[in-house]
Amino acid sequence: MSVVASVFVGLAALLHVYIFWMESIAWTRPQVWKRFSVADQATADVTRPMAYNQGFYNLFLAVGAALGLVLWWSGSETAGTALVLFATGSMVAAAAVLAASGRRYLRAALIQGTLPLLGFLAMLFA
Repeated sequence: MSVVASVFVGLAALLHVYIFWMESIAWTRPQVWKRFSVADQATADVTRPMAYNQGFYNLFLAVGAALGLVLWWSGSETAGTALVLFATGSMVAAAAVLAASGRRYLRAALIQGTLPLLGFLAMLFA
């Protein structure tokens, strides 16, 4: 179960790094802002500071999950488990907020929240 938990948590961390890249680095590219249902380039330009900030939240959650795994595998199981559960739990909570924002966000919430949820549950039983 330890390996399964690590795989799901690691994939959740990588997904959130990718979300960081889209929101904080590539936001003004049409193929990115269209993915977030932004209407046009002008709106993407206006929302860029918000997306930039939001991307860093995703990066910090990814770093927390990855650091938790490093601690867990290096023998600091209590600290590592706590950090992984906090980071993945926060990812799941953010996905729940996204889902509650409207039906059009349900797919994005499932993408954002499934891997962290599986990682969280697997870590509980590892």
